[in-house]
Amino acid sequence: MLCQYHTQGMIEAGLDEAGRGCLAGPVYAAAVILPQDYTNPILNDSKQLSEKQRDRLRAEIEHDALAYAVAAVSNQEIDHTNILRASFHAMNLAVNQLNIKPQMLLIDGNRFINETDIPHLCIIKGDAKYLSIAAASILAKTYRDEFMMQQHQQYPQYQWNNNKGYPTAKHYDAIEKHGITPLHRRSFALYRQKELFGDS
Repeated sequence: MLCQYHTQGMIEAGLDEAGRGCLAGPVYAAAVILPQDYTNPILNDSKQLSEKQRDRLRAEIEHDALAYAVAAVSNQEIDHTNILRASFHAMNLAVNQLNIKPQMLLIDGNRFINETDIPHLCIIKGDAKYLSIAAASILAKTYRDEFMMQQHQQYPQYQWNNNKGYPTAKHYDAIEKHGITPLHRRSFALYRQKELFGDS
């Protein structure tokens, strides 16, 4: 059973990101403020849910949340800074887009660079502990998946409709065969690591 809040009576926003480990595309983040008495029987960490469940929950979260926002940081900015800083920046962008100012930020993970004047708390595996962070994980994941599905129309050979930009064997195969796209993260290892020693 996920917790409804960390501190009773405080306006808390849950924050999470999606796409940190991908070879292509932006990193997305979401911030969600839920009512403190909020309940949802299937809301959980997005990784524990099916695509159909996530899509259903996205509509429910957007309807039920007191406030929510989703932000993205491009692959170019990821390459310019690094993926960790880009992920934090996306979270901060999402917070700044909320139409209610939270009193506390609940962050999924063990680190955060806070660009706001709002106190924050890092919670390891927070998306499996707090409803607001789980809700943020759902929104970040579904918005990013939707973006990659759209980009699949332009670059079908990379099968982003299936892998969403994550490093799969078929994604690596496509990069080796077709090269990279403007959406690939050049600072990432985009090609399979070759064996250090051959058969010779």
